[in-house]
Amino acid sequence: MPTPFLSSEEYDERAHQLYNEGQYDEALDVLREGLGLYPNSVELHIGVGYAHHAREDYAWARRSFEEALVLDPDHEDALAGLGETLLKFGQHENALRSFNHTLELGYQDDVELMLQIGRALFREGLIEESKQFFEIAAQQTPDAAEAVSCIGYAEHRLGNDETAISTLRRALQMDPDHTEARIYLGNIFYDRGDYEAALYHLDRSTPEDHWDELGIWRLIELKKMIYRLRDNDPELRPWEDRLRDLSGDLDDIDEMLAEIEAKYIDATQTEAKGQLELFGALLSSFADVKTAPESHRIKTDDGNTFEGTWEEIVDKMRDANCLKESPKPEQDAESFIRRSADAGLLRILR
Repeated sequence: MPTPFLSSEEYDERAHQLYNEGQYDEALDVLREGLGLYPNSVELHIGVGYAHHAREDYAWARRSFEEALVLDPDHEDALAGLGETLLKFGQHENALRSFNHTLELGYQDDVELMLQIGRALFREGLIEESKQFFEIAAQQTPDAAEAVSCIGYAEHRLGNDETAISTLRRALQMDPDHTEARIYLGNIFYDRGDYEAALYHLDRSTPEDHWDELGIWRLIELKKMIYRLRDNDPELRPWEDRLRDLSGDLDDIDEMLAEIEAKYIDATQTEAKGQLELFGALLSSFADVKTAPESHRIKTDDGNTFEGTWEEIVDKMRDANCLKESPKPEQDAESFIRRSADAGLLRILR
């Protein structure tokens, strides 16, 4: 007997597994094969949409989600996926309409869906809107550390540091092992100049908990400063290994940046000047800065491109909430941008 065809659900499950493993091309192959047999499968169309979205093929993703919605206009996953894709095209009003339709359909109790939508809005800088969906998720599960911590992230991006700190502490009371919230909280304390509190939280993470170089750099320098560890101390080795995993071998520029960071900490330990922003939102305006005559172009790690003089680029990044941190008091705009490029936060194209 010939081998029977897989069901559409089995195709979807296989593709989902490949997607979770980051094998987006392979997932697309499975989904397309499934659609060849089941062209009216809403789930397979949605899967194609998310696979294209992960590959940053946003036009194809949009088409797939729209095809799914033709088959089922009220499918919550298709509505969320279309909204995420519309955000990438800058169509915020249409994206919010798609997201809000999930609420009109009564999906407030789908916590994962609410968090997914909130995170998508957060990534695109729509912080107030993202906070609304995080709060809906938290209302459904008031003891869910993930939902509460997301509210804390939003409060921080809105400039409400005290509220953010208390919210993240509440999330950690619910789940002391929620390392993402702990790392975020540690970085807030670091930005405020409270280095002992920063070390308290960052030191309770493991190297594998970090997917961003900044937190590891800060932890290494705090250990050197507060614990008086030497550069070759065995306690630092796992963290340095993780840095190499994330960014390649340390080179002379990396070491120089680490020294600059350490000197800055020592100089400002007793009086923190300004507030650094971990994921980018606040920046005090540059005053009395000389205008560079040459035009430059940079690209941030989330794909945004900015042109102009160094000062104009920093102002545009501030307005777009694209800064990972704010310039230190002694830095001019060019130094800040070049240092950010060296840290892997952006690329200088011209």
